[in-house]
Amino acid sequence: MPNAITQRNGVFADGAFTRPSAGAEFTCSILVVGGSTAAYTTTLTALRLNLDVCLVQPHQVVGGQFTAQALPASDDGDLLQAKAGLYTVDGEEFAISKAQQAFRDRQRELQPVGGKKVANPGGGWVSPLATTPVVAATAMNEALLPYLRDGRLTLIPFAEPVQVALEGGNGRSRVQGVIFRDTQKGHTFTVRAKVTVEATDLGDLLEVGNIPSRVGQEARHETGEAILPEDARPQCQQSITFDVVVEHTARGKGVAIGKPNGFETEGWIGLKEFTGNFWTKAQPDKWQKWDFFSDFGIFRYRRLFRSHPHDKKVAPGDVAVLNWGTSSEPDRAFCCGNDYRPGRLVGVSRDERALHIQRARQRAQAYVHYLQTHGAADLKPRGDLTWTKDGIALEPYIREARRGIALTTIRHEDVAETFFPNQARARCFDDSVGIGQYHYLDLHGNDAKGHVSPKGKDVIALPFSLPLGALVPQDTDGLVLSAKSIGTTHITNAAYRMHPMEWAIGEASGFLAVFSVWTGLDPRQLAVEESHIRKIQGFMARNGIPIFWFNDISHDDLDFEAIQVLAAAGIVRSDDPRSLSFKPYAPVSRAVVATALVNALKLPTGLPDKPTFSDALPGKHWAYMPIETLHAHGMIAGVGNNRFAPDAPITRQQLSLLVKRAMPEVYDKAFGRTPIDRQNLQRRELSRVLYEVLKGRLKI
Repeated sequence: MPNAITQRNGVFADGAFTRPSAGAEFTCSILVVGGSTAAYTTTLTALRLNLDVCLVQPHQVVGGQFTAQALPASDDGDLLQAKAGLYTVDGEEFAISKAQQAFRDRQRELQPVGGKKVANPGGGWVSPLATTPVVAATAMNEALLPYLRDGRLTLIPFAEPVQVALEGGNGRSRVQGVIFRDTQKGHTFTVRAKVTVEATDLGDLLEVGNIPSRVGQEARHETGEAILPEDARPQCQQSITFDVVVEHTARGKGVAIGKPNGFETEGWIGLKEFTGNFWTKAQPDKWQKWDFFSDFGIFRYRRLFRSHPHDKKVAPGDVAVLNWGTSSEPDRAFCCGNDYRPGRLVGVSRDERALHIQRARQRAQAYVHYLQTHGAADLKPRGDLTWTKDGIALEPYIREARRGIALTTIRHEDVAETFFPNQARARCFDDSVGIGQYHYLDLHGNDAKGHVSPKGKDVIALPFSLPLGALVPQDTDGLVLSAKSIGTTHITNAAYRMHPMEWAIGEASGFLAVFSVWTGLDPRQLAVEESHIRKIQGFMARNGIPIFWFNDISHDDLDFEAIQVLAAAGIVRSDDPRSLSFKPYAPVSRAVVATALVNALKLPTGLPDKPTFSDALPGKHWAYMPIETLHAHGMIAGVGNNRFAPDAPITRQQLSLLVKRAMPEVYDKAFGRTPIDRQNLQRRELSRVLYEVLKGRLKI
């Protein structure tokens, strides 16, 4: 019975899964291909919007990097970790969606410490929120259970795409469905859908469908990134890592993982590759060594479970995930722990991929074996937390995929601090459908020669946004890009691949796919027409998804939707580009209102032969053009004596007169929650009113 579907230890009972027979065909509204974090959030988003979804993935466990890849220690940017201040809100209320916040909160509830819900159950020092993979999977499964029970979700495990059903001509093709191979039984089956979402961890749907894509480090002429060389270097990719979950046992109670074949004889698993220490520079000329179990050692780096309420104390019973976690030492070469650097998984044959996956897994085993024989004997692999026998993850942690050639390519110049001097944000795409932040472009290069390594301000990433155009392939209809296959580059993927951002990418992919089904329009058309873009942005913001960086406006703010959409559209943003604050209660000048109204209405510029106002002159006041444009369209007359008073605050009543002249049909709705009086207009009220003007112009 579907209603009896349950889960245990983070895995659904068998009744939750559909196992197609040979040659079977399925039809659904939305097909999501892949087992990534984004595949999960795309699926959940579409289900919550009342559409049926078929999710086809390589394992039974949903959730990608949080679960099957055994890294539920989230890579959070500084802003997500921010605590509420006098004029700002908590990071989880402005840097991520309400749905992602709820997921994080549920993890905390499922893994209390000392009987209490705490902010960081694992207490690791690099991740401000960490739980075990089983806890992450349990929280994720809970959200899917209602849809499995009512039949809206078809969940097919143990399958991989082998062919894309395409039709079309004139240089464009449309995805009709995907042919999959059951990896356990070997036969194939087909799923057809109105919209298909590419959410595999390696971009495999692009490869098997021969859909235009890029692999590894691009050439300068391909992306326009000035930092790149002239030649493409597809072999230059980010390394993979097989994460390992281990417990710190009581003395003498460790369980050996065993020595892998090739240990000390094969180059990728030699002794020189490993260390149990972590080194930091306490001062420019002084190194600090942290032993494996010390307060800031590798074990606590990504600790997932703590048996002691004190978050810095490492004690028997604690559990950690080993994920890279080594560093340069003053007396030896750079070590990379369980990072596997010799090969690559994208752009190679399946046999070569399988070989590198096998070797990467051997390296993870070798790393634990080294630790257990070099001072950390009291370790026990926790396979019960990874759904494996040896505590090594089901699949490798993937940092880079094959990327689709999208309508918009997010470049180094759109993200790095170098290109945004004295600004708090990176490029704010006007079709933004999500935001993300990680403090730098975290490139874990493999051993291939020719990697570009940004340094200084070139490697620092400012808070960035996700353009809708990055989710849409240039030449293929019926397909939405997600996970790590969106329109990033080798360089910018290094920031967009982090846990919170991949969650956001999946949500955006879900909304785009849903709108495509609802409207019958292709994702491409939705991504290029302003009325559709604003409608999607508004609906996302209404559902608690931030699309612009403001640190003082939470998802629960009554004006969240209006403020977010007007900011993304470039109509009302921060009054200071060096600040992330919106300042919702601050007054608004007449010049700001004039500029915002011109932008909201998209009025054609109108300039007189001679300046109309003596206090708003060309070259002397930044708002000269919008003020004159409003005057040319008969919407303003100044304050008398040939003056406009551009820097004086505007009142609610004065704005109401402007709106009545500009768009009388929206007047009543625009001021439905805003009094019409002589009080100074607030910034939140300006967004609230002009949002109705924008929707009126676009007829949405």
